Amino acid sequence: MNPNDYKTLGEEICGRLAAEIGKLGFALENFPKLPVYDQAGFTTPKDPYSGVESICGVWRNAQGYRVGEITFHGDGSFYAEYDVGMPHPTNHRFFVESITAWGRENVIKAEAKLLPALS
Repeated sequence: MNPNDYKTLGEEICGRLAAEIGKLGFALENFPKLPVYDQAGFTTPKDPYSGVESICGVWRNAQGYRVGEITFHGDGSFYAEYDVGMPHPTNHRFFVESITAWGRENVIKAEAKLLPALS
């Protein structure tokens, strides 16, 4: 498995993560950093149970902290999560922890992980 084998799908997933951030009401042009497939650092770990190799990418911020991940499994499924870590821009009752995306092949589902805001 090679990260380049998943580049097209990876770019679509990154686009979907960014779109979900935009749907919440964040101005994307002012958003600190959006996920870019080619900016992830990739490894190819093996599942300890099945022995099947996966492609795992990690996004890091300028300080080196992990801010997101994308994983392509050998069975064709994938999972991605990208940290937002900001108050909801239009509903102040919530804090946006992250955006997650999951699916198989070209079917991409996504949603925001919201937490109750501190009063």
